[in-house]
Amino acid sequence: MNNDNSNQLQPVNDNTSDAQRLLAASSRIKRFREARRMSLRVLGEKSGTSASFISQLERGLCGANASTLIRIADALSIRFSDLFEQVAPSLHRVLTPDKRPLLPTASGCRKMLLSQRPIHEIEVYIGEFEPGGSTGEQPYTHGQAHEMLLVLSGEIEHWLGDEHFYLKTGDCMEYSTATAHKTANTSQARAEVLWIIAPPTSAAAELDHYRPAL
Repeated sequence: MNNDNSNQLQPVNDNTSDAQRLLAASSRIKRFREARRMSLRVLGEKSGTSASFISQLERGLCGANASTLIRIADALSIRFSDLFEQVAPSLHRVLTPDKRPLLPTASGCRKMLLSQRPIHEIEVYIGEFEPGGSTGEQPYTHGQAHEMLLVLSGEIEHWLGDEHFYLKTGDCMEYSTATAHKTANTSQARAEVLWIIAPPTSAAAELDHYRPAL
């Protein structure tokens, strides 16, 4: 790990627009970090800097070169551009079904992202399972977050570690994303579920590979 901040610190430019962009990026770094319940120390370690450097950066007391900001964005599981994008004044954005980003999943399962980017405190997915469809052959894990599974319609089976559950419409359960889990529809009817995860666990590189559902 490189904790020599001399290669990362940049003087704050006197240009008003540059200074404003830096302050905006600094506040976004802090907002994303706190939303992910990540300490200054952890973000410093993950980005190859230090807690004191991140603290100064978040307070707008210093700048950072592009490569350092890219590492910070990667550690926060966001895109570099998310640090500088101007967010619309209204967060009440409508996402129509045809615009939902679709994840690459196993046959018989469509998993789509409902949270709109950049993802802050939580991420929400909707899953559609045809009879026999599942999230994959093997259980999977992702990060150290809290996940809720809600069955919107139909019936599903859910494997969680060494336990096995049958859930029907309206049933829900919570668990850690660090516990291996798998969802499948072994019934003869279509099923639909909702996943709610906090803090977000999807990395920016993964989100960039999602494509609009058709």
